[in-house]
Amino acid sequence: MGPLSETGRRVGHPTRSGVAFRLGGFAIGLHVRRLRLGRAVTAPVADELAPPRALRIGVIVGNPKPQSRTLGVATAVADALAGGIGMPADRLVVDLAEYAPSLFDQDSDQMRDLNAAVAECDLLVVASPTFKATYTGMLKALFDRYGYRPLEGSVAVPVMTGAATVHALAVELHLRPLLVELGATVPTRGLYVTEAELSELETVVAQWASTELALVRQAVKTIYPK
Repeated sequence: MGPLSETGRRVGHPTRSGVAFRLGGFAIGLHVRRLRLGRAVTAPVADELAPPRALRIGVIVGNPKPQSRTLGVATAVADALAGGIGMPADRLVVDLAEYAPSLFDQDSDQMRDLNAAVAECDLLVVASPTFKATYTGMLKALFDRYGYRPLEGSVAVPVMTGAATVHALAVELHLRPLLVELGATVPTRGLYVTEAELSELETVVAQWASTELALVRQAVKTIYPK
């Protein structure tokens, strides 16, 4: 039976208010249904689907030379991943050569903001040329500014470039362990691109992505949105 009115008369069933809830990152609006004096009244609530935030992709390049070929390789990898994952994405591009004057300044607000922005990325493409059989000190200097496991909750892809294949294992032996130490999830084998392959970069990246993209996509789904 319905509730009593102020005059003691039954006026129908209790009012049921609309409900908004969040499911898998989407805001769902339900309809409001009220019974007034025995009459059903349906008041629609906007059925809005609020999409989750854009995927945050970071491209970090530790080459002392600005606008380097390594930056081009890292950008091509990020393009392939963004297209294959198929989510709306924002991109942060960090060409560390542009931050060289502040890189070792522990009081730099610019570097503090940069470190925070990198740590907020969902997916990182971290790239370096091969210097003395490993990644550059410039790249290491950026990550040395962090505390414990700053990239936990991020997916990272290691990329290195070099003159020849003699140091091709550097991306696995040196750069991958650095990213793991920082807390990142590294689901794929790294990509090493030689100078001879730069003229066919699109093909090289596509071949790498053909086996690694699915692993990146699955890893991103487990942490997004963080």
